[in-house]
Amino acid sequence: MPQLPAPDYPADVRARLEADGRQIVARYPDSRSALLPLLHLVQAEEGYVSRTGMAFCADLLELTTAEVTAVATFYSMYRRKPSGEYQVGVCTNTLCAVMGGDAIFDELKRHLGVGNNETTDDGKVTLEHIECNAACDFAPVVMVNWEFFDNQDPESAKRLVDDLRAGRPVEPTRGAPLCTYKETARILAGFPDERPGAVAASGGAGPASLAGLRLARGETPGARVVHPRGGQEPHDEPQPGSHHLSSHDAPQPTSASDPEHPAGPVSEEGE
Repeated sequence: MPQLPAPDYPADVRARLEADGRQIVARYPDSRSALLPLLHLVQAEEGYVSRTGMAFCADLLELTTAEVTAVATFYSMYRRKPSGEYQVGVCTNTLCAVMGGDAIFDELKRHLGVGNNETTDDGKVTLEHIECNAACDFAPVVMVNWEFFDNQDPESAKRLVDDLRAGRPVEPTRGAPLCTYKETARILAGFPDERPGAVAASGGAGPASLAGLRLARGETPGARVVHPRGGQEPHDEPQPGSHHLSSHDAPQPTSASDPEHPAGPVSEEGE
């Protein structure tokens, strides 16, 4: 049977969303370009993109609901059903999987009693496996509402979700302080994060991410980054010449870059 038209928001909610929505639309020369942040806006209201939310976006942008639905169903960042206050994503792409991401995901499913894209009975945690988050140097990575929790293992991941469900403070490894999924969605819609100190706390890349850049600049390598779970003490990088160079090492002197050691053509066999 065809679905009935989506119900509208209550009058006060719609008025508030329209005011915010028109701010978003005004940022773009073509109003259609505002669709992605508008979908984040309605997700911030309900915690997911409902049929009501899609109808609101279509009405504001003068699009059809089919056009809005095509976009909302294309991107995995938009939820299509009610879910938890905290979206816990376990990276199961290649490197994280090899480093233990698959084991973390399997253990969390067992520990929480849910499957992929399912929510715990208390409405606190929705668990999903996610693709690469460009944090391979901190693998395996778990994300909560898109904030990083690096170098996880099954036990640390279980402690993390238990703390979330119990309402205990949780600090991401990097980035801004953790907030609810609705608050995250509003920030993604383009509105400022008004929590005191949150923007300043966002920080930058970690030491492992910058190691290659330091080598490319010719800087002296620092201590090798060692996985914190192994209980090993960091040890120095090997000295030049003590290991076989690979394509991942900094460029080495050649005849073009090092005139003191030219490499001319060989004139006779064996020379």
